[in-house]
Amino acid sequence: MDRMDPEPDTALDTAPLRARWHASAAAAGAAADSDPDPYADRLLAAWAEPWRRYHTTAHLADVLARIDVLAPHAADPAAVELAAWFHDAVYRPDRSENEERSAALAERALPELGIDAARTAEVARLVRLTVTHAPVPGDTNGEVLCDADLAVLAGGPDAYAAYVAAVRAEYGFVPEDAFRTGRAAVLHQLLALPRLFRTPYGSAHWEAPARRNLAAELADLSAGE
Repeated sequence: MDRMDPEPDTALDTAPLRARWHASAAAAGAAADSDPDPYADRLLAAWAEPWRRYHTTAHLADVLARIDVLAPHAADPAAVELAAWFHDAVYRPDRSENEERSAALAERALPELGIDAARTAEVARLVRLTVTHAPVPGDTNGEVLCDADLAVLAGGPDAYAAYVAAVRAEYGFVPEDAFRTGRAAVLHQLLALPRLFRTPYGSAHWEAPARRNLAAELADLSAGE
């Protein structure tokens, strides 16, 4: 690639995330005699894979921070937190089964930690929901996870530009014309949704700036044709 690609966040201090994983697992009911460290090692290594530019440990940290804001809306915040950890744990930009493989990873790992079957199933369901980001009305857990994941769309100009550049870098193997066409289709699809955000906080704070960002990016893509 001849563009300047964002560097992966290999220098990110993962100690706070490791501590957060311990807290997430404990809150979700991990067995007292279980060892969460090997799972933290695997998850943090996955999120730091060298081909990632947007779906990185920084993204994971951002989603968890947004869940903190939205958690009062969730029926089961512990399940939502675990779903955030697993939602892009398996990620290759050239493959379409990332969410399914990530959910399957959760289904294997969580019972090993002693987390019960019902919560494990809810975590896996939430991970699979990130394929569409379309929770049904009343699915408060899904609303929190999807809003937290999409909140990047509402960033300020510099943050949104960095997000767009990171997404393009992850798809650096796609020719420019094909990427622009595909990205424009995604933006049209998002803008056509009646609501991008489902939680009260997301609707109030993120809906309007996200739509402005998406519309501006789409205009830029159209101007470059």
